[in-house]
Amino acid sequence: MLSRNYYIVIFFLLSSFSSLAIETFNLTLPIPHLYPDEVAQDVQRRVNASVTRRQTLQISQKDESTCLTGNPIDDCWKCDPDWPNNRQRLADCAIGFGQYALGGKGGQYYIVTDSSDDDAVTPKPGTLRYAVIQTEPLWIVFPGNMLIKLKQELIFNSYKTLDGRGANVHIMGGGCVTLQYISNVIIHNIHIHHCVQSGEANVRSSPSHFGWRTESDGDGISIFGSKDIWIDHCSLSHCKDGLIDAVMGSTGITISNNFFSHHNEVMLLGHSDDYEPDSGMQVTIAFNHFGQKLVQRMPRCRRGYIHVVNNDFTQWEMYAIGGSGNPTINSQGNRYTAPSNRNAKEVTKRVDTVEGDWKDWNWRSEGDVLVNGAFFVASGQGVEVRYEKAYSVEPKSAVLIDQLTMHSGVLGVGGRDNNLGKWSSGANGGAGFDSDDGDDDDYSDEMSGSNKPLSPPFSNPSVFSVFMAMSSFLLLYIIPLSSML
Repeated sequence: MLSRNYYIVIFFLLSSFSSLAIETFNLTLPIPHLYPDEVAQDVQRRVNASVTRRQTLQISQKDESTCLTGNPIDDCWKCDPDWPNNRQRLADCAIGFGQYALGGKGGQYYIVTDSSDDDAVTPKPGTLRYAVIQTEPLWIVFPGNMLIKLKQELIFNSYKTLDGRGANVHIMGGGCVTLQYISNVIIHNIHIHHCVQSGEANVRSSPSHFGWRTESDGDGISIFGSKDIWIDHCSLSHCKDGLIDAVMGSTGITISNNFFSHHNEVMLLGHSDDYEPDSGMQVTIAFNHFGQKLVQRMPRCRRGYIHVVNNDFTQWEMYAIGGSGNPTINSQGNRYTAPSNRNAKEVTKRVDTVEGDWKDWNWRSEGDVLVNGAFFVASGQGVEVRYEKAYSVEPKSAVLIDQLTMHSGVLGVGGRDNNLGKWSSGANGGAGFDSDDGDDDDYSDEMSGSNKPLSPPFSNPSVFSVFMAMSSFLLLYIIPLSSML
């Protein structure tokens, strides 16, 4: 009993000194949905309901111009003619494992008026970096087209929505987006590309803390030990490492309506085969278009439950879905178009694993459309039934995929007329809608509070290291002492 009390005292000592100390002693394991198949079934139920609603309206109105697409996410908000003045409704539209991501719902609007990123420790009010580090919920919007070239990782705090609707917003440069030990983030309608490694510098992560960052991987979006995350209608390409990586016990994630292109290792889900907390990882990948010049990892899974539903995969170079460490992969209603290379027709790849080890892994294919010789190697109990279903779908399924993914990526570009309105510029907290789209040209994917921040308790990494060493020594001293009492 005495030993337990000492642990509690040490924990509170650590937490009272630094938020980084809490991260260091973060023993929280992901709490997965107890019945993940029910979440997968709910996604399909919502798709069927949206498609049926669209077909019913077409018949009753004898008109195919209805705004309903059958995509349950877009149909949730986009048919509201006043959606620009009701932006936070978007937070009610997620599906799948990330459906509980609140983002900045209920918080104030923050308008990004300054595209600069000159100081990662003391960001200026009006910049994107100043917004994402705040502790309170914020719904972050942009008054017009903006290109933000990051100097260092853009480290988010919890309860933030990045809403690029009505503007053409590009984020590129050092590190790009980092979601580390946080929750409830929505990233919507943003171009993220040409992200490179950064680090070996101090970066602020909250109004009260900044710390030393080692070299980053150069991911487009890095999700590290976080939960309740939704990434929707983004366009991602040309990054140093992954376009989206989720590791270290991250869970409750939906990746939907995105456009991926021009990249090698697209998406990694799971830290390593031996990292037990990733067994609780649950990710929904829905309505995305995996486009031109992609090589592999769409995604590459380690442990966890991954629902891949109604995506369009266009000619990978090595494979589409890979995995190791016995993940569950539930592939439903996707279109897999194989490359011309006859040695790369297989959708799936068990990475560095012999068949005797993976034959019982639960990889299933249901309602998938396999084009140009593509084939999905299923495994697990009942594999024969699921394997046959993948080859016996009706042709209308391909039409459905076109319908569900037709607006993947950032809205308002690529010839898509989505009538997205702009926010008028104004003070943070105020918001207005300007129906005039203006003459601003879109950027191309190929383009490559208080004013005084609070003093952090551990701005110097060496001071924090000394503190942690002293705490560890105290812990080692207390444990044998308590066992003697």
